[in-house]
Amino acid sequence: MATLGDLERSVMSLLWDSAESLSANDVRDRLDEDLAVTTVLTVLARLEKKNMVTRERSSRPHRYAAAASREEHTVEMLNEVLGTASDREAVLARFIGGISDSEATALRRILRSS
Repeated sequence: MATLGDLERSVMSLLWDSAESLSANDVRDRLDEDLAVTTVLTVLARLEKKNMVTRERSSRPHRYAAAASREEHTVEMLNEVLGTASDREAVLARFIGGISDSEATALRRILRSS
């Protein structure tokens, strides 16, 4: 699983929150930073190489979208962490020990329904 830098996380957050694909200019205009479009294109190219974004090449300018939802990405990260843990049960126990009461209720409901 690829790790993301701060700017990559910001770009991914925009793409995850967008209902449509975005051009590099769209991304640049929505970021809270003053960046050149070439910088945004570099970040998008890196994210594409990491299989985090897809690029629509059928029109100009190219448009970018998240390859998977935020939730799917998070699940991949959790599965990777659990996969490298020598004691998965201990990791799960530590995780569950840190969740709120409402999250614990939701977890119980999900476990009962599966």
